[in-house]
Amino acid sequence: MPTISVNQDLITKLLNVHGLKHDVEELSDQLPLLGTDIDRCDEDTLDIEIFPNRPDLLSGETLSRAIRSFIHHQNSGPDLPVNEGDVVISVDPELKDIRPIILGAVVKNIDLEKLGIDADDFIKSLMDHQEKLHFALGRGRKRASIGVHDLTTITPPFRVKAVSGEQQFVPLAMDKPMSINDILLNHPKGIDYAHLLDGYDKFPVIVDSKENILSFPPIINGNHTTVTSSTKDFFIDVTGWDFRSCEASLMLVALQLQELGGTIETVTITDCDGVTKQFPNGNSVEHVLPTTMLDGLLGRELNEQELTKSINRMGGRFISRDSKEIKLAMPRWRFDILHPVDLVEDIAIGHGFEDLGEDIPRSPMTARPRTDNNLLRRIRDSMQGLGMMQIQSLTLSNDDDQFRLVRWNNVGEVTRITNPITIDHTLLRQYLLPGLLRLLSSNRHHDLPQSVYELGTVVRDHKNSSRLAFLVAERTGGFASIRGRIQAFLRDIGASAYEIQPLPDNDGPWLAGRAAKVIVNGNHIGCFGEIDPHVAEHFELKVPMNGAEFCLQELANSIPDPV
Repeated sequence: MPTISVNQDLITKLLNVHGLKHDVEELSDQLPLLGTDIDRCDEDTLDIEIFPNRPDLLSGETLSRAIRSFIHHQNSGPDLPVNEGDVVISVDPELKDIRPIILGAVVKNIDLEKLGIDADDFIKSLMDHQEKLHFALGRGRKRASIGVHDLTTITPPFRVKAVSGEQQFVPLAMDKPMSINDILLNHPKGIDYAHLLDGYDKFPVIVDSKENILSFPPIINGNHTTVTSSTKDFFIDVTGWDFRSCEASLMLVALQLQELGGTIETVTITDCDGVTKQFPNGNSVEHVLPTTMLDGLLGRELNEQELTKSINRMGGRFISRDSKEIKLAMPRWRFDILHPVDLVEDIAIGHGFEDLGEDIPRSPMTARPRTDNNLLRRIRDSMQGLGMMQIQSLTLSNDDDQFRLVRWNNVGEVTRITNPITIDHTLLRQYLLPGLLRLLSSNRHHDLPQSVYELGTVVRDHKNSSRLAFLVAERTGGFASIRGRIQAFLRDIGASAYEIQPLPDNDGPWLAGRAAKVIVNGNHIGCFGEIDPHVAEHFELKVPMNGAEFCLQELANSIPDPV
């Protein structure tokens, strides 16, 4: 979960603007009810873990807005006041296949001196908020990346175009021009995010009317647009592949600046399809909630006054209610509202759980052991004895991770998502090992060795089945090491007689000549081996690895249960 550290003095000053008094003890009592976990709350500092479903709380400024309505019951409203601006952006059609979503906003007249806020602290907070949003909404800048610029250093109108890798400009924190190719190879941000532009021979840049490059998304801004302690007018650009992530990111940065006294203005954008729209759209989103769902899940009926109070505490607005449906308005930046049940949760949090009534189970709750319980227990004991840490990854995956990058073929028909919201989650997985590779890729900055395993569900030919996979990254070892682990594992689960036979080359992610399959009582229960460095490179891993994957049903059929 993202963690933010907020100076209590900032919250005090932002609440004072609205005539509210900041009470640290009340904050410590009430904030956990909003869906947060407080690590530290004293007179100086608030260290707080924000749950992933509330990216709108990732800065001290947006958090203070939530505090006004949730703790102080102030009517903050779900609409974002936006004035019509005169800044224009045109997007070349060529961007459609490079980085198609381009959004922008202008925020003017921020006066930090009037609020008594230190400019350096503000700049640090702004940068920290950007990076938290890159993580929470942008998925490492892939779905959305944010750029914030000093508006007085650039000259509208702006244009987003594709340029070659030879194009030069002075990137942030540098004092001489670098080519885009050079940035991707040598600049720290280029090294970190170059993988987002792999395979492209042209790259997106945002230029002003003087052809000065102000941004090279999703990598880095131009140096001349750097926000300084004297900046009062801001231009925000957000680019990416996922519209909801981009729009929420744009609005939350604008909201942060508005909380500091800024005035938000729209930017007129003609996108790569030639469609002209203005952003940000400050109007709230109207949601319809079935009355029976709310009453059924909460256990009691809330009247209009209770609904108004509850939803206002969560930053929304009650519109109307009848016997069939309830209409509510929620902020457009509430990225987490995907289904009416999310509104039920907000109403329950806003109302409080103390008087929602009591109920008893309507069906017998007596349980019986699962038939595979003993096998699962023995597998977990064995894996933990081998020094493995259990993880649980998403069942959703994609063709690249499941098949192309690891050289496995699909088994039966693939269960695909009809309307995926991201290119990372387009199907239900058929293998567990790719998820472990992704996990180690995300943790490659940690020390070795790293040993993980997963007991999880896969979907093959539209039917669920269970599998076991483990993966070890270590500086030493090899096939002898992984074979020793397999032998120990088979001994632990009671396989007294088994065969280990070589696998053909390129049959999975294994290194040629360093992989084998396990046969028990004539059944192929799984395979293991060293991970091919060419496969590991696709997952940005450069350490020796070995692993295995087994079918639990074949294990159960081949090995008698000693219990």
